[in-house]
Amino acid sequence: MYQQMIFVNLAVNDLEASKKFFTGLGYSINEQFSDETAASVVISDTIFAMLLTRPKYAEFTKKEIVDATKSSEVMLALSAESREKVDELVEKAVAAGGSDTGETQDHGFMYGRAFDDLDGHTWEVVWMDPAAIEG
Repeated sequence: MYQQMIFVNLAVNDLEASKKFFTGLGYSINEQFSDETAASVVISDTIFAMLLTRPKYAEFTKKEIVDATKSSEVMLALSAESREKVDELVEKAVAAGGSDTGETQDHGFMYGRAFDDLDGHTWEVVWMDPAAIEG
């Protein structure tokens, strides 16, 4: 079966700082698709964040590029394998210079937290009890 992939393109102010931030979270950079204007962050086999300098990002759109620290452009959600992994990733993000963006969401069968990266993009990290998904 074909595995559809997602490439999330994000405008960043400081490409090197953003690369350091995401590798600090445990992700890797695919150098084959990276240069001085872009970095391909490998989140999983099917999920990639393309970090683009603002001038590079502008090559792909005629729209104004928002300042994600002031306006919400998108909320990105990642699954986690456990509640502990949710906390671990958010804590790594904060330690790497990101910010914890809100209250913990704990519904028993679902647990989540969120962080903003260096450029203000919001990343939600969510664990859901597999039994709740099946039932």
